[in-house]
Amino acid sequence: MSTPPKVIVVDDNLLSADMLSRRLRRKGYEVLTASDGDEAIEVAEREIPDLILMDMSLPRKDGWTATRILKQGARTKGIPVIALTAHAMSGDREKALEAGCDDYDTKPVDLRRLLTKMSRFVPEPTP
Repeated sequence: MSTPPKVIVVDDNLLSADMLSRRLRRKGYEVLTASDGDEAIEVAEREIPDLILMDMSLPRKDGWTATRILKQGARTKGIPVIALTAHAMSGDREKALEAGCDDYDTKPVDLRRLLTKMSRFVPEPTP
């Protein structure tokens, strides 16, 4: 049996993070969490996940800054990052991609749509 893809869910809203984490675990992913950009960088450098789901509006270090730092890191630059934001404003997608995100999705999360986007970067877990 292969190891499940490792995903970091970065969100300062603990309820949202918990709900998404539980849904992904049920789908077979190994899920780690971080509640701000600094913690996201720390967990990513330590764990080298297969994918990061990055909320962009975070305390301390926001998702744009954290993504830029991760994409410059020798060990973390190849980790795909999908931006998650509740602020679906004109230009947000471009801003996220400019920061180094590999894709973009809006909140509240539509799990089917998000899983489709995730499957472009990581294989779906096998039960």
